[in-house]
Amino acid sequence: RKEFVDLYVNYVLNELIRKPFEDFMQGFLRGCPGRKWKMFLPAELQTVLQGHTKCDWHLLEKSVTYGQYKSLDKTIRNFWTVFHKLPEEKKKMFLVFLSGSDRIPAYGLEHFNFRIVDPQVENPDELHLAANTCHHILFLPR
Repeated sequence: RKEFVDLYVNYVLNELIRKPFEDFMQGFLRGCPGRKWKMFLPAELQTVLQGHTKCDWHLLEKSVTYGQYKSLDKTIRNFWTVFHKLPEEKKKMFLVFLSGSDRIPAYGLEHFNFRIVDPQVENPDELHLAANTCHHILFLPR
């Protein structure tokens, strides 16, 4: 029985995926040559490719810049009060809305440029929240 289980596990985890994995690896190494990746430990490589899974939300707040707002404006204070009360899952959903990903890039929050901008419209009650994911800009009406 042990031999059967060992052979079955080897088949499922190795042999069954060998060809698809080799195809993936060949394509990956064509775009990202292997010698450059050898300088990373596995955990570091995972962070480089996927980003950080944990986020210090207060550090995110400190790294924000404002357009047509100041950090003490009532709209901004209200935004951060509500944001910090959200559960972790909702905060990550906001990050997806803002940047297209629920993870912080590998270079970290200190360098994650995020702006909150007033769209300056005549009737802000008719405008909904919007974001520019390429430039990490949140258009927050007053």
